[in-house]
Amino acid sequence: MSQKRSIFEEVDDAKPAEATPKTGVIDRAPRGARRAVRGWLIAIFALVAIMIVVGGLTRLTDSGLSITEWQPISGAVPPLSDTDWQAEFEKYQAIPEFRIQNSEMTLAEFKSIFWWEWGHRQLGRVIGLVWGVGFLFFWLTKRMPTGWTGRLLGLGVLGGVQGAIGWWMVSSGLTGRMVDVASYRLAIHLGLAFVILGLTTWYILMLSRPEAQLMQARRGREGKLFSLSTGLMHFAFLQILLGALVAGIDAGRGYIDWPLMGGQVIPDGMMNLSPWWSNFFENPALVQFLHRVSGYLLVIFAIVVWRRTRTSGYTATKGAFTAAFAMLILQMLLGIVTVMQAAQWHIAITHQIGAIVAWVLILRARHRAQYPLSQSVRG
Repeated sequence: MSQKRSIFEEVDDAKPAEATPKTGVIDRAPRGARRAVRGWLIAIFALVAIMIVVGGLTRLTDSGLSITEWQPISGAVPPLSDTDWQAEFEKYQAIPEFRIQNSEMTLAEFKSIFWWEWGHRQLGRVIGLVWGVGFLFFWLTKRMPTGWTGRLLGLGVLGGVQGAIGWWMVSSGLTGRMVDVASYRLAIHLGLAFVILGLTTWYILMLSRPEAQLMQARRGREGKLFSLSTGLMHFAFLQILLGALVAGIDAGRGYIDWPLMGGQVIPDGMMNLSPWWSNFFENPALVQFLHRVSGYLLVIFAIVVWRRTRTSGYTATKGAFTAAFAMLILQMLLGIVTVMQAAQWHIAITHQIGAIVAWVLILRARHRAQYPLSQSVRG
């Protein structure tokens, strides 16, 4: 028979019959794999970002066609003797770019552009190696977080596709129709690079908090803000593709006044090429005009999205959108300076780095709208 208890007895004095676990099943699961995978993805993110910058410099230095063959394995070894260098130079001398633009180029000058393209391709091999070694390690040791095998495998597949598209892009400049790579292929190549960078960024953000916290945060999801940020992300991606078209035909060096173009609001000759659709890829006047107008509209839309965030109850979410908005304003100013300075390489590459930063900040803001950070009542 149980003993009577005083109504004044301290509750804390009672001993519980069995300790109740304070955490759920998800929280009790080992989190080391999530942290390790996140660190691996951060390394891939850094390499992909550097790859985009090196790719931009390769384009700005007109080095992309210096290697005329695609040799994924043997191409990792650069020329090691004078004979090897002469053989590579002779291959380059056979393509239209040399005959039309660089017929006076010396072997020493060829080496400088060769190293840019070789470095770009070598970095791609390094990224593939880092992904492959990391994926196999986490998969074989069964440390892959639940549900992540397919996502991370898909990331590697995209990397392989990117390598093939890179060669598809380069091959367009070897056929004789043009002396540079096709601008639309350059846009696809750069666009896929930003897709890979974006997925990597999103995965890093998803692994930055335990699964239980993400599930809890999802309950505070701001649907309208998430939809607007998704639209902003797509709009920014379109602007990146238009920027690639500008770079592909050096359209940034043709009209260097602002806010006008050639002294006009709408420049002449925007539809001079035939067939008509080729103007959207090969006409410098139309391509730069579209890039400018799209940039203005993107900033206007960013203002609308930013104003909408003022009603958010989450301080971190508002801060994330403010950072993205500020970077878009800075990126627009960098674009104006790039045009007015005839796309000098050091300014143009700064503009491309700005695109990377803006892209990542938009994704971060979108993630905050989907998974708000918890805060106290006082914010």
